[in-house]
Amino acid sequence: MFYSLITVSGFDCSLLFYITISYLATGSKSQVIGPSQPIVATLGDSIILTSYLEPAYDAMTVTVEWARPDLDPRFVYVSRIGQELEKLKNPVYKGRTSMFTDELKHGNISLKLSKVKQADAGRYRCFIPERDEDTFMELVVGAVSAPITTLAGTDGKGGVVLQCESAGWYPEPELLWLDGEGKLLSAGPPETVRGPDDLYTVSSRVTVEKRHSNTFTCRVQQNNINQSRETRIHVNPTFCSLSSKIFIFC
Repeated sequence: MFYSLITVSGFDCSLLFYITISYLATGSKSQVIGPSQPIVATLGDSIILTSYLEPAYDAMTVTVEWARPDLDPRFVYVSRIGQELEKLKNPVYKGRTSMFTDELKHGNISLKLSKVKQADAGRYRCFIPERDEDTFMELVVGAVSAPITTLAGTDGKGGVVLQCESAGWYPEPELLWLDGEGKLLSAGPPETVRGPDDLYTVSSRVTVEKRHSNTFTCRVQQNNINQSRETRIHVNPTFCSLSSKIFIFC
């Protein structure tokens, strides 16, 4: 950019300085910032896909597009001059997405997603077309449920067989057995079944003996979504059996 020095009678030099600084500030390149790690949610949650402008400027003056590139129509939420263009929204997100309108002027362009569904998992894009600025983020959706532990029978050698099952997990979880001291118990590989709803059911059996503690824990966990559920069962040390299905605490 070229400047010409023009002498104007009565011109305030401080005004020229203000105009120059203002131009540089408004003309500088900004960025759309998003999370560097995947966002983790569980079914039914309300979560926030965080995004903001750096340096901050008034997002009420631009268009903000939230989209899923893999969908058709792809738009999850579109804001133009602070107003939602709902006709562009994919129907599966109707009534479930919103932005913080009062925060747009401060550069907060985050998206709130309510009643999270399994189908919401995927890659999201936050884009400002007027400035060709965007950011991408990944949403991981998990499902969890508490395991149910029961006495399944005996092994005929004085050992007690414990059964644990937990249905409705996503992604696929792992199942662990622990004794009363928190030590891992040796058990066969769990059985895992994926249902038509894409949710997993995991089950396992373990045989415990008198040399073990009397309290046992079945823990089901999914490290990718940082979730775990567990139940404890207490076996009476004077436990005896009449049959494989009928138990008496002696």
